[in-house]
Amino acid sequence: MKQDLLRRTFVSAGSVAAIGAASGRSAAARPALLGGDPVRTRPFPSWPQTRPEDEASWVDALRACKWWRREGHYVRDFEKTWAERLGARHVIATANGTSALMASLHALEVGPKDEVLVGPYTFIATINAILALYALPIFVDTDPATHLLDAGKIEGAITPRTRCILPVHLGGNVADMDAILDIASRRNVPVLEDACQAHLSEWRGRKAGTLGQLGCFSFQKFKNLPGGEAGAVVTSDRSLHRHAYGFHSHYRSPDETAPDPAISRNGINLRLAEFQAALLLAQMKRLDEQMQRREQNAEYLTALLREIPGITPARMHPGCTRNAYHLYMLRYDEAAFAGLPRSRFLEAVRAEGIPLGAGYGPLNRDPFLENTLRSRNFRAIYTEKEIQQWRERNQCPANDRLAREGMWLPQHVLLAGRSDMEEIAAALRKVQQNAAGLRQT
Repeated sequence: MKQDLLRRTFVSAGSVAAIGAASGRSAAARPALLGGDPVRTRPFPSWPQTRPEDEASWVDALRACKWWRREGHYVRDFEKTWAERLGARHVIATANGTSALMASLHALEVGPKDEVLVGPYTFIATINAILALYALPIFVDTDPATHLLDAGKIEGAITPRTRCILPVHLGGNVADMDAILDIASRRNVPVLEDACQAHLSEWRGRKAGTLGQLGCFSFQKFKNLPGGEAGAVVTSDRSLHRHAYGFHSHYRSPDETAPDPAISRNGINLRLAEFQAALLLAQMKRLDEQMQRREQNAEYLTALLREIPGITPARMHPGCTRNAYHLYMLRYDEAAFAGLPRSRFLEAVRAEGIPLGAGYGPLNRDPFLENTLRSRNFRAIYTEKEIQQWRERNQCPANDRLAREGMWLPQHVLLAGRSDMEEIAAALRKVQQNAAGLRQT
């Protein structure tokens, strides 16, 4: 612990010196948005990245002409390898992360009149998977400090219709699984982890996605482990595995033989192709190396940004022992920037060569929800009284605040070098020191 304290003190001291030097170079400079020179002109590392082994695996799958999972071996090899990496018994490779969520919800028998507790600060796919099964998403407000579902508000949202708790490990930061699992155990409600952005993240040394009854991953192009479009269901429960597998493959058994009449239900085709599995296996070989670089750069960047008032990196719960940093999340306080609106701040930072993006909007207020609930199918299931009660329950004031303040950097930015992190901090400092002028133009 002493060594760790000394290391962190050294990092902090070095950070202050670095940001001081960087901001000194740019403090008096005219903002790029107003015609000055940008802090940065070089591009950040591109994504996805390829190597010769990616092409070799792809071509091998092509030439084998065994292009679906029962004929080939790449999908099964990927499932086995990913299960080993996570310490899980079963993995089902799916067409994408949304299909993984749908198969998992189906395995938990989520359907019409059911409620799924979920945070409103997430990608729309989490909610669409719930709605696809004609269940209702019940939004549990966000903790702005972590950008994650506030576990302290879960119990108050549980009703007799609650079928599942669906925490999202947003950006690789892990939700408070101690509290979530305790509530779930006491109230006898299963937990489905949305780990689509949390490849190899950990909670007290255990991999995200393996703590609840089921976990889901996405391997879409922009994810830390990219496969174009791909996903996975993770579980150590044999029955849930069979039902999730069945749903994703017209209710065939995991060996792809005829359905078992004793358990067969409705299913669809959400299978992963051999080509994507071959690519994922090749990409997985450098996942650890890339993850370590992201962690090191995130730690250094956090130390730099702590020196800039009004910029607050997302906090991790003490139980989060590893953050995948699919997103480097932070909050913006315009009061520390002479009242400069976040939209103008982002415009100015991007002009300095930093790809800083706004976070998610208030998903619980998105018009697509009202349009969905007014659709013929939902009106056939839910009464107007039930829909109105749903509206009244889904007020999330803390998330509204985060939607106004949230920002993030994409994961590939953290694959750059240490000096690149200093340039990010220098750009933010430069905008801050010119905020009044930027606000007036």
